[in-house]
Amino acid sequence: MHVATTCLAVPFLGDGAGAGPLTWGQQEIWHTMRRTGRTLNIGGTVTLGPDATVADLAATLGRLVSRHEGLRTRFSLAGDEPRQTVAASGTVDLEIVASSAEDAEDTAEALRSRYEFTPFDLEHEFPVRWGVVTVGDVPSHLVVQYSHLAVDGFGIEALVRDLPHAATGTTPAAGVRALELAHRQAQPAERRHSAKSLRHWEAALRDLPPERFGTSDDPRTPRFWELVYHSPALHLALQVVAARTGVETGHVLLAAYGVALSRVTGRAPSVAQVLVSNRFRPGFADAVCHLTQPGICVIDPAGDLDEVARRVWRSATSAYLHGYFDPADHRAMLDRLAADRGGPVDISCFVNDRRGPAAAVPAVLPAAARIRAALPRTTVRWDRTLPTYDGTFYLQVDALDDAVGLAVWADTHRLSPAQVEACVRGIESVAVEAALA
Repeated sequence: MHVATTCLAVPFLGDGAGAGPLTWGQQEIWHTMRRTGRTLNIGGTVTLGPDATVADLAATLGRLVSRHEGLRTRFSLAGDEPRQTVAASGTVDLEIVASSAEDAEDTAEALRSRYEFTPFDLEHEFPVRWGVVTVGDVPSHLVVQYSHLAVDGFGIEALVRDLPHAATGTTPAAGVRALELAHRQAQPAERRHSAKSLRHWEAALRDLPPERFGTSDDPRTPRFWELVYHSPALHLALQVVAARTGVETGHVLLAAYGVALSRVTGRAPSVAQVLVSNRFRPGFADAVCHLTQPGICVIDPAGDLDEVARRVWRSATSAYLHGYFDPADHRAMLDRLAADRGGPVDISCFVNDRRGPAAAVPAVLPAAARIRAALPRTTVRWDRTLPTYDGTFYLQVDALDDAVGLAVWADTHRLSPAQVEACVRGIESVAVEAALA
């Protein structure tokens, strides 16, 4: 497949130029990028309508970069104190890739993959990549990737919400900015908040058994495997249990995860680092920067799912409130705790529920017959493999059309592929059994 590529330099002009340290969220993701060796670039592909033009896309890109400091930030990451510098003006590239109509989708996917897996030169490159696939002179796909150091998933949603304002330019960009936040996080009030969060972490971990997993009897190479699971029945079952218990479907799913993981590993309690958006904090909702940090959730799997879900609600709520802290102090706390206990506590499990409003409980709950009828429509497949990943068991939850999508990255040297699949199937079966009880 031959493609022709050109680059259009798109100018930007914005306020807020300056330099400063990284925010806590930026430090968190930079530490993860450095530890795993992964780019963690974030974005996707949009199929464009017939009215799209390259000129309009370039103008939109220029306006967004002008409005949002995070998109015109470069990073000096050498040494122990990384820093960021916001530019007032400059250019970013809009890559234009010509393709035939029959190859446009494959061309867009190849571009997306290149953008995702090619590390940013963060010291010299702005953390935004936009590319347009054209058929003739007409754009067919827009491919976007950002450095995770500059923006998280909720920041991308904030960018999308800002598009109408960017088109008119009538209002300033909303939300806290990274340089402003980094300055705030050095002040006593934020330092006290960090210390309070770390006391919560330490209390949660101090009496926790150290081992979460054994050793796999079926290790694979590459070491990390991804299992993708789509379940309409789980989607319906979560609604029933959530309505009965009065907690959100995300807490019911987290409870089912805790029960299923405990059954597979033979260890209790289960643990999850839940990814906390921090968007509920004042000024954070519309911020285009990286604010996500982990919170610690300990799950006692004893009893029926209703009981577990109610306990998870309390544990997860505390996790969300205490998922905002100085990562350097957090690592120091974990090191101190490991020294006191004679070894580290394994908390390498993550749950990232990205469903948002799609996780809401409907006014009319599904009947038992509908849940049973949905079970045969579950699909499961093994997908990608990687030599490294972030954690032993990483569960990502997404909303699909009338289904819940589970994507698990697991360390096959700690959990065999059969155990991984048993755990994911267990999440569905635990929830469905509870819904039908």
